[in-house]
Amino acid sequence: THGKVIVVTTVGELDVELWPKQCPMAVRNFVQLCLEGYYDNCIFHRIIKDFMVQTGDPTGTGNGGESIYGKPFKNEVHSRLRFRHRGIVATANSGSNDNASQFFITLGECSWLKGKHTIFGKVTGRTIYNLVNLAGYETDKDDRPLYPPKILKTDVILNPFDDIVPRVKKQEIVKKKKKKKRKKNESLLSFDQQEEGEEEEFTEKKEKSAHTLLAGQEETGLSAAPALENDNGNDENGGSAASRVRERLSKKKKKRREEGGQDGG
Repeated sequence: THGKVIVVTTVGELDVELWPKQCPMAVRNFVQLCLEGYYDNCIFHRIIKDFMVQTGDPTGTGNGGESIYGKPFKNEVHSRLRFRHRGIVATANSGSNDNASQFFITLGECSWLKGKHTIFGKVTGRTIYNLVNLAGYETDKDDRPLYPPKILKTDVILNPFDDIVPRVKKQEIVKKKKKKKRKKNESLLSFDQQEEGEEEEFTEKKEKSAHTLLAGQEETGLSAAPALENDNGNDENGGSAASRVRERLSKKKKKRREEGGQDGG
């Protein structure tokens, strides 16, 4: 049973046919990583004209990437699978039995790679022309594209392994933990709430009339009489403030004399 994955890139789709019978470990690794969205937004970090394009490293450096097995896995070399033409999909490694998530696609015949890399698929149909477009990107002296194309997503059309269970991404686990820890603290007020409270308090104070304030002064033993005179030197009741004070003092003195006379009699 063959497998099939559509690799959607910024230059178009790549229809990849897989060979799980000849190289089960490499195909399982590739399919599961595709199902997990591992390759989403991976750039093609290495492009060598007439040779190959390379991708599969989430860091984009060419030094990253992990396999589903938690460690590098061994090469799977099959005598019938060779680098005879462009469109061959194979695992990228830095040495024998050092395969992880990175892979490359050939742009021509590469017979000298025989036995060094695991061939696990090929680009088929008219999507091969999109591969040609990938090869046209300008690169620097280290074969790194100046404006790298990238993988947008991968769609598994035919999964040859019905027992694959995609793992939960570490990022999703961290997000879930953060959501559980986050609790609303009702004892703390937001800035908006504080501002609203201050506005209400200010409004209440502002609404108190002068009469109310004067009434409050009477309750505390303070005089509620006008502190300012009008332009004529009289208060609001039409009398002189000074004369009113003198009258009150004279009445108090008279009352004291009368009380004193009664005590003496």
